[in-house]
Amino acid sequence: MTDFQLKIPSLIDNIRIVESFIDQARERFRFDDDIYGNIIVAVTESVNNAIIHGNRSNKEKDVLLKIEADNSNISFTVEDEGDGFDFHNLPDPTSPENINKPGGRGIFLIRHLADEVKFHNEGTTIEMIFYLNS
Repeated sequence: MTDFQLKIPSLIDNIRIVESFIDQARERFRFDDDIYGNIIVAVTESVNNAIIHGNRSNKEKDVLLKIEADNSNISFTVEDEGDGFDFHNLPDPTSPENINKPGGRGIFLIRHLADEVKFHNEGTTIEMIFYLNS
């Protein structure tokens, strides 16, 4: 199991740093194009959520992104310094009453892009697992 990590202040502009970090991980862990698109969207969305919702865009608070990989999967963990949220009771963005709302699709999207999604620490940490081609 190999891992590497990045800590960034909660500024939306730092999403570029996250994208570059994912590109470095792609070279290091050699994951292919099929999962790269899913990873880049899911991880940047989760970092965006951590910055905006978790840390309330407070640049004094950090977001930690950690990557672990082995022969069968690659895991991205995003942790913020916020209070967490109730990840068990999220509104369904595809239901008629929510379909026209501008937000509320991030976790739904992440759950569809990653092979496994786990929340820890009352929702301040999200772990996204992507299976490497077998």
